[in-house]
Amino acid sequence: MGSSKEQTKFDYVLAFLLFLLFCASCLAIYSAQTTSTQYDSNFLLKQIVFYVVGIGIVGGIMIFEPDQIRKLAWYLYGFSVFVLIALHFAPSSIAPKINGAKSWFNLPGFGSFQPSEVTKVCLIIVLSHVITKHNEQHTSSTIQSDIMLLGKILLVASVPMGIIMQQPDLGTTLVLIAITVGLIFMSGITWKLLVPIFSSITLIGSTIFYLVLYAPEILEKYLHVKAYQFGRIYSWIDPANYSSGEGYHLLNSLKAIGSGMLSGKGMGINEVYIPENHTDFIFTVIAEQYGFIGATVVISFLFLLLYHITKVALLSNSQFSSYLCVGVICMIGFHVVQNIGMTIGLLPITGIPLPFISYGGSSLVGNMFAIGLIFSIRFHYKTYMFGD
Repeated sequence: MGSSKEQTKFDYVLAFLLFLLFCASCLAIYSAQTTSTQYDSNFLLKQIVFYVVGIGIVGGIMIFEPDQIRKLAWYLYGFSVFVLIALHFAPSSIAPKINGAKSWFNLPGFGSFQPSEVTKVCLIIVLSHVITKHNEQHTSSTIQSDIMLLGKILLVASVPMGIIMQQPDLGTTLVLIAITVGLIFMSGITWKLLVPIFSSITLIGSTIFYLVLYAPEILEKYLHVKAYQFGRIYSWIDPANYSSGEGYHLLNSLKAIGSGMLSGKGMGINEVYIPENHTDFIFTVIAEQYGFIGATVVISFLFLLLYHITKVALLSNSQFSSYLCVGVICMIGFHVVQNIGMTIGLLPITGIPLPFISYGGSSLVGNMFAIGLIFSIRFHYKTYMFGD
């Protein structure tokens, strides 16, 4: 490789997009809390504080070059797994079960913190490192080397996935799967290997889904799964018959979004009650009070963010940096699709927030950690005078 020149450049476009998302988040949370009597807390003020903390995280990460972050990959991964294990064995006084899941630390003076939100980004970093190192060692790809790489990826990803499933937290596990699958597809592994594998997985998944709907007794007999455990799927398919239970959120979400029509009812007018609408169901607040136009604006902000990260990935001449961008795109993109999809009935309901919009310190810290990686890539962009 020839000599290189580093061009330190702050990404003003990315900063502006974050500012737009910050404004949208503040407006949505303010609209939610002014119409809710469920809580006394000032969620808007807390969200602003979380954003300030997030900016500090971005600034701290931006100091490090991508190559320096890569050297820390295994340390970050190991620490994140250690914290997940510590959470599993922590007493209920500092790690209480919330809604049946042991996913949060209750930290004095800070509140609850969900370590799996940071684990997502640590997984992106370590998988990007694993793929880059493998490709550096195997310049000519073979079936054997591709199988080896696939094995490495699955082994590394399965550890945090397994621990998080024990909490249990299906939503976060699905995000980790989305990150892993996205990086597998972009890793250079031959399609001759990927097509039969993912075709088989799709066939198995489709078969299980069919059995859940039409022959749950088979799953009860052979997999020892009880029919009531599929309540979320049944309520998703037919929410009207589960209106007093699992389908309550979905029915009210559809009513709220539909009633907003084109321009919405206006700020502070919230006629459909949805519990905790400032978190996972923040999109219903936006759609009801600001209508199709307001919802489209927010979706556009998120789309522009993903588009910009894609541009950063294409401009990068570092394989590791490009994989980081792919992982961040998969993480944020899956969050957006799943969150909005579940509020409009296209996907089953899971506890996945809308990135940068929903209230929540853990989610915002994890997302800002990821965005800090993108800022680092742009800030320490290197141009090469000569090629190899």
